[in-house]
Amino acid sequence: MSKPVFTHTQDQFKQITEDMLQIARDKGATDAAVEVSEGGGLSISVRKGKVETIEQNRDKGIGITVYIGQKRGNASTSDFSRRSLEDTVAAAYNIARFTAEDDCAGLPDAESLETQPRDLKLLHPWLITAEEAIALASRTEAAAFAVDKRISNCDGAGVHAQQSHFVAANTRGFSGGYAFSRHTISVAPIAGKGAHMQRDDWYSSQRDPKKLASPEAVGRYAAERALARLHARTIDTRKCPVLFEAPLAAGLLGAFVQAVSGGALYRKSTFLLDTLGTQIFPTHIQVKEDPHVIGAVGSSPFDDEGVKTQKRDVVSDGVLQGYFLSTYSARKLGMKTTGNAGGSHNLSLHSSLTKRGDDFAGMLKKMGTGLLVTELMGQGVNYVTGDYSRGASGFWVENGVIQYPVEEITIAGNMREMFKQIVAVGNDTLIRGTKCTGSILIEEMTVAGS
Repeated sequence: MSKPVFTHTQDQFKQITEDMLQIARDKGATDAAVEVSEGGGLSISVRKGKVETIEQNRDKGIGITVYIGQKRGNASTSDFSRRSLEDTVAAAYNIARFTAEDDCAGLPDAESLETQPRDLKLLHPWLITAEEAIALASRTEAAAFAVDKRISNCDGAGVHAQQSHFVAANTRGFSGGYAFSRHTISVAPIAGKGAHMQRDDWYSSQRDPKKLASPEAVGRYAAERALARLHARTIDTRKCPVLFEAPLAAGLLGAFVQAVSGGALYRKSTFLLDTLGTQIFPTHIQVKEDPHVIGAVGSSPFDDEGVKTQKRDVVSDGVLQGYFLSTYSARKLGMKTTGNAGGSHNLSLHSSLTKRGDDFAGMLKKMGTGLLVTELMGQGVNYVTGDYSRGASGFWVENGVIQYPVEEITIAGNMREMFKQIVAVGNDTLIRGTKCTGSILIEEMTVAGS
């Protein structure tokens, strides 16, 4: 991909949204919302020095939601012709006509909408050719193989570059859009042979390709992770402290978000129902949301409905200060939208107890004797009850020192108790998607082994 992929400008997109909203009004709609987007990218994968896949994507689309009072209909198209715009609006209108009324349906209130979206510098095009991407992936894989002769195979190395842009608008006066990018380098080496093989992986993902880790660093670290897992054994069933490595700790933060999101709350399908203003974490835990970090993966000036996003404390001193609500879920709960239609934005979990020495090695020392978890398998989370049970692998630690890798175990607990038993958070912070946290130490969980 040697040149920018966009075939339309933001101004052209704005004109399309204006045209569709006018068509909807003329049709008799009381309200409407529309989004038009396009994007393009390149994905390549290399395995054992040979190119496996080269994929170039270029797509565009329009989606419209039409309201007739509190009846709603949706339709979409990838054809930008005038005839197609009219047909798509008509399709959405006809669906709305025959849909049951929903007293919570409707656009956000005008005062909640973003009127002056700020530029958060989210587009950093990576105009990389297929040949250049192949070379980068090959370097990543070669770096993994170079670490040790015991790296015997590889599930592949990949390079992915994507850039897109969109404009959204509605009949309440909102109109906004921006361009954005996301680029990734990844590799999954395999160590050992026969029945004793172990696989691990690593990746680097950024909006700005200049901020990606080097192919050599990604390959080397992935190989070291795979090698460390060789000669894994199981352990007896026991209760012990559990340290979630930072990438998995981000998953715990994601589970928290799901449990306090509008859909789960109004359906009463969460173990954190009616917990606003209550203590759900220890007093040293803080969770903050900042949608306006320049260039960050989770940044956005407005949510999927055009509602302005805002910096806020979600958890302060362990007390839940706010949910994650869209307009619809907020109305279902008799509350106001929090600007989270589409999810959370740059969520970070911190502990006021974290010290400079609480790096990964420091967290192992803090745990003393227990289980370091580096991989989880299966879903195993019941959000209604909070029960948590997942297949795991990692390392057994004694006196703060890793002793040997372990596999074929299950870790179990209840998330309400797990959240309350967070005794430490490391400063080995890692960003995974829209979540940022260091490793998380939980006081005690059940580890089921042989």
